[in-house]
Amino acid sequence: MALEDKPRRAAEAASDNEHCPVALTARLIGDPYILLILRDLANGTLRFGSLSDSVSVNPRTLTARLRRMEQDGLVVRHMFAEIPPRVEYTLTDKGRALLPVVEALRAYGDAWLVAPV
Repeated sequence: MALEDKPRRAAEAASDNEHCPVALTARLIGDPYILLILRDLANGTLRFGSLSDSVSVNPRTLTARLRRMEQDGLVVRHMFAEIPPRVEYTLTDKGRALLPVVEALRAYGDAWLVAPV
């Protein structure tokens, strides 16, 4: 392969990834915290504090991931006009459609990564 062909091949591969369903989905849920948030919201609506405890992440990181998930259409944020403020998160249809992926990761982890008790 000629040296000048390498940049062209890299550009072609990047272009292919822009249309590849696997690459697009990996970009959407490739962050470990997003997968954990999806896991926890699978059982229903949760408050911010419950998610923070369950995911074990600092509030700033959780806020950033939840905002990203909201922008991507995976969760809906419900804010209640109460004191103290109450905020709850729920999966959208698009978010719920990812639950089989989360379940496949759980099954893989159970089969290959978790030590038998």
